[in-house]
Amino acid sequence: MSPIIFQCLVVPFLGGETDTKIVRENLEKLKTALVVYEARLSRFEYLAGDFVSLADINHFPAAYYLLGGSHASVLDAYPHVKAWLAEVMDRQSVNKVVELMKLPSA
Repeated sequence: MSPIIFQCLVVPFLGGETDTKIVRENLEKLKTALVVYEARLSRFEYLAGDFVSLADINHFPAAYYLLGGSHASVLDAYPHVKAWLAEVMDRQSVNKVVELMKLPSA
């Protein structure tokens, strides 16, 4: 997710142009990882099992920015991943941190 976020959010913020080739390549890499996550999350509620762990919480900063961007639909093909991220993002502790992560309006 990081290269996608960097290209779509940080580069334009710094006045540059998004490299769509990098975005496309990394969307394909992300889809490969999402296939693995989807399989895992079809058997367990969370990545490490049926309990929330750092493995889950670690994903929310990048997921927050990905979900707020133009490529959020990449998750539509992975219903277990989408539900898992929604549950993680709905946690009170995550919401407190998300408030600190919000970008100023342009």
